[in-house]
Amino acid sequence: MGPARPGGRRSAAVQGTGGSSAVSKCSAAERGYVQDRFVRLLVGRPRRRTALIHRGYYVRARAVDHCVQDFLLKTQSHPRTQILSLGAGFDSLYFRLKDMDLLRHTVIYEVDFPNVACQKATLIKRTEELSALVEDSGAEGSGVTTAFSGKDYRLLGVDLSELPKLSIALEEAGMDNEVPTLFIAEVVLTYMENSRSDALIQWAAEHFSHACFLLYEQMHPEDPFGRVMQQHFRQLNSALRSLSQYPDCEAQQKRFFEKGWTECSVMDMNEFFTCCIPEDEQRRVQALEPFDEYEEWHLKCSHYFVLTASKGMEPSWTPLLSNVTVPHHHGPIRLAGSISALACAVQSEVLGLRRYGHHSSVIKPNVILTTGGFGEENGHHCRMRNFHVLIKYAGSWKTKCVKKENPDKRWDERLYHTVSCLSDSLALVVGGRTSPSNAALGMLWLRFLKICNDLDPADVTVEPVSLQPAVERAALRWRHSTTEVIFKGEKYLFMYGGRSATQPVLGDWYFLHIPEISCTTIQPVMEVSVHPGDMHMNMNTCRIHWYGHLHQLLPIR
Repeated sequence: MGPARPGGRRSAAVQGTGGSSAVSKCSAAERGYVQDRFVRLLVGRPRRRTALIHRGYYVRARAVDHCVQDFLLKTQSHPRTQILSLGAGFDSLYFRLKDMDLLRHTVIYEVDFPNVACQKATLIKRTEELSALVEDSGAEGSGVTTAFSGKDYRLLGVDLSELPKLSIALEEAGMDNEVPTLFIAEVVLTYMENSRSDALIQWAAEHFSHACFLLYEQMHPEDPFGRVMQQHFRQLNSALRSLSQYPDCEAQQKRFFEKGWTECSVMDMNEFFTCCIPEDEQRRVQALEPFDEYEEWHLKCSHYFVLTASKGMEPSWTPLLSNVTVPHHHGPIRLAGSISALACAVQSEVLGLRRYGHHSSVIKPNVILTTGGFGEENGHHCRMRNFHVLIKYAGSWKTKCVKKENPDKRWDERLYHTVSCLSDSLALVVGGRTSPSNAALGMLWLRFLKICNDLDPADVTVEPVSLQPAVERAALRWRHSTTEVIFKGEKYLFMYGGRSATQPVLGDWYFLHIPEISCTTIQPVMEVSVHPGDMHMNMNTCRIHWYGHLHQLLPIR
């Protein structure tokens, strides 16, 4: 391959992201998210990814297949069509389409770095199931850049940033600029300098009479998730170069219009999942494995988009518009009311509060303890281990250090739990999870060994203490609610709803007698029907009215 170029290390890093992507696609296929028996032949031994990663690659694969099959359907009357996959890596698109008999008049061209193309060509030749589908024409030596050539498949080794070489290589491989052509770029152009990726987009519009473009990439670099996302790729020596100039859907759409495309539609992956995937398919995916990371899932989907553009197509190619369905709602959506909010005065930037799935409790007037959740810690997105305290002092809020005495391992990285402050020195943590498959976190005490006061806002010391009461099993839940109540002069902690590792919605509730935290039965004096779908809720300020007389059973605060 000759001497290494200055950008050689970066090229190798970009190729590494392609390999990692192929492994994730393979893992999603093994779990049943997508039907793809070929990706394992191209990737090798599968490595298990998380459910969140599976979902990300599922919606990505679904978007690509949705658009590709729409292109093939809309152009089936043409005697010949073409698909050009830019930076294809070890993708299995050709083999899946060929296996479904969808390439009767379509030729697929794949382009990637020369060494990647050579590796893939070798795999195809050595794997009988793959080579049988390709129908090797034996013409792989017809061009310097052609790594493999079949009846309806061409694999080329070219650096996409070298546009003149790419154009010549495609011409030598038999690409026709007068037939309908679909360009596919899945997280590829963003690794290139903007001037070069812009030139490629413009070249495709100018040199092909009937062209379509499918782009899948990241966006929104300005928020905390976007900043961590960029940092992650920079550490891999694969910076996302397009984000600074094209940070959102509107900028990307404008980019394509300015480069010669006459039609362009774009949506983020939350919108695609909701509007372009049928509800029965959404339910199938939900049932594949335990999953509860909806906040992370929606956050990630909001930072990726799918874009389709076309020019010279009759009729216009708009796969993201023609298949959109309006989600079904049960009854009209009404405005229940509104509340006003004011920004709190702070002495300096409050760190550690960018999180969700956490719980904040008032442990004494003007002192708020926040525990758990998912957010940014030490430059990484992760489940939060550190406690956080806000103290109002001299008219404004500021952060104080929280010291943990004898940390209990069962506390680490807890999400969707509740914390009920039962005295000036003691709070009860109920439930929560680390992951949907590891939700047996039960209960523990938080003992406040040192509490600050208004005159001396010192640091706060918290000691987690294990708790093994008889009702431990009832606490194995998350996304539930707890609130302190008084019934006939006795204090109880009312625990309600949520979900567990086996039940997506729990319809039970418990009264835990304080201080021994024992389960107590209170006989109902009236029947009230509660719909299970309403049991993921916050009850810290709700009146409890289906057990006991209203004047006897009220929240403490």
